[in-house]
Amino acid sequence: MLFLYTLALRLYALLLQLAAPFVPKAAQWIQGRRNLLPHIQQTLRNETAPLAWFHCASLGEFEQGRPLIEAYSQQHPNHKIVLTFFSPSGYEVRKNWPGAAHVFYLPLDTAANALTFLEAVRPRLAVFVKYEFWHYFLVELKRRQVPTICVSAIFRPEQVFFQPWGGFYRRMLRNFTHIFTQNQASVELLRTASVPNASVAGDTRFDTVVRTAAAPPRPLPLVDAFVQDRTPVFIIGSSWPEDLPALTPLLEQYQNQLRFIVAPHEISETNLKLVEAALPGRVLRYSQAQPDTIGSTRVLLMDNVGLLSQLYRFGQYAYIGGAFGKGLHNTLEAAAFGLPLFFGPTYHKFQEAQDLVALGCAFPVASAAELHQAFTPLFHNEAARLRLQDISLDYVFQSSGATSKIMQWLDGEVVNL
Repeated sequence: MLFLYTLALRLYALLLQLAAPFVPKAAQWIQGRRNLLPHIQQTLRNETAPLAWFHCASLGEFEQGRPLIEAYSQQHPNHKIVLTFFSPSGYEVRKNWPGAAHVFYLPLDTAANALTFLEAVRPRLAVFVKYEFWHYFLVELKRRQVPTICVSAIFRPEQVFFQPWGGFYRRMLRNFTHIFTQNQASVELLRTASVPNASVAGDTRFDTVVRTAAAPPRPLPLVDAFVQDRTPVFIIGSSWPEDLPALTPLLEQYQNQLRFIVAPHEISETNLKLVEAALPGRVLRYSQAQPDTIGSTRVLLMDNVGLLSQLYRFGQYAYIGGAFGKGLHNTLEAAAFGLPLFFGPTYHKFQEAQDLVALGCAFPVASAAELHQAFTPLFHNEAARLRLQDISLDYVFQSSGATSKIMQWLDGEVVNL
């Protein structure tokens, strides 16, 4: 199995290299790893501060781990953070993040790379966020007796760890010093796989969204001008082209009763034009808006990045994209502002989405007709919307605190940090 694992990784890297001339993300992945280990060695050669290594697959996992990184830095101000990413979409956005002293791509998981990387970093602590399991790195961390934890993890019975032929992957999990899960069901699954060092801490993303909702709002004068007439606002966050068939009839029907803010997941000219084509003549791009005329449009199309978490405070309802494709995007940013949520049918891998559906605060839909059926009664019943707002806010705030639980464990269980 180890041979197949190593072969699969090498084939993956080869495929990315072949795709690089045609796929920008593949090109970034390849370019970012050229001379990577010598660069890391040179960068850290004269580093004398204790280092804590945090690894995230991509941008979403970074936001998930961010409250823990910041809490760790505050509690250990003499330590420095080494932050690594597997994906370009994380590294390229956060390579200059001031909360980390050093930000790198993660070298491909081989025995030699793991040895060289860890010899250069010499971490006092290693933290993997949610879904990152790399055999050679985990084995070498355990050999060096580096405390190694996984945070905000969630496990399901169909995953490879719990299959009869999944022994190699179960052994990966046993290399962690401790695994902090989002729910008790994950802890029970790990126990069936003979992984006893696990406990429920919750999802650190709750801590992020609670802090965002409570912080002074970022000035957004254009959006203020867009909503100044107090027409209810429907936020469409992280949308994909696959979401448009379900959304377009709703936007057309309610264009005179609602304002819409549409934030595509990928800001590309192709995606922007798809939205504009679906709603011809009624869409204004954020970059082209003017304060004195923005109120004349009904659909504001966000063609920048970094504002979505701030936009939800302007809304009364939200649709979260991705669940007509590979998977649902972040629902908690909207839930932290109490917005009733709508999204597509592929949401079952996300504990918070399941919880919000069970509480009646979120509505999965499989078509435009189902979206209309779920939204219309709520739109015409303000008291019901406000009840859902209270339930959503209570859920988010009661679910926060994972960061403090993990920090307490580190203080109590890990010495010589």
